[in-house]
Amino acid sequence: MNEAGWWALYSKPRHEKKLADLLNERGIEAYTPVRKVLKQWSDRKKWVEEPLIRSYTFVRAEEQYYFDALNTHGAVRYVWFSGKAATIPNRQINILKAIVGSDLEVDTITTSLKPGSMVKVMAGPLIGTVGELVSIAGNKKVIIRIDHLETVLSVTISPLLLEKLPDPTPDEKREREERYKRFW
Repeated sequence: MNEAGWWALYSKPRHEKKLADLLNERGIEAYTPVRKVLKQWSDRKKWVEEPLIRSYTFVRAEEQYYFDALNTHGAVRYVWFSGKAATIPNRQINILKAIVGSDLEVDTITTSLKPGSMVKVMAGPLIGTVGELVSIAGNKKVIIRIDHLETVLSVTISPLLLEKLPDPTPDEKREREERYKRFW
């Protein structure tokens, strides 16, 4: 058995739960923490389960099943740290299970959002707004600089409502910096 705990297996997008089901069917212990979220479409609202941590499924199995898990449909690769597959201690998985099993409101903030990233607001009154993420203050407040307005907004909004846009080209970045030199 993987005595140190669990391995973090990176999955294809939107395959986390399917991957965990396939692994469990094959006798490989797998866990994907999920939370219930109220989704709204134009004609209805519905409670759906979505992964708490996107693109990750946690696997605990004997070493002989290491490659079997990796070769399961939906698996991409293990998360590596210091030249080997990273292990997640049992206590951390137990914490995830306790959080998911409680009534706590949990938001997961993606680490791909970093100051300087171009972002688009995906919901709420600012939907469609595109700007540069200046900073993240806690898990509910972001500061967005909006191009062409020479304005900085400090908005109380979850970073979960932001979508990271592709990084600007060097020319676009230089042009934006020149524009903001006048503002700052």
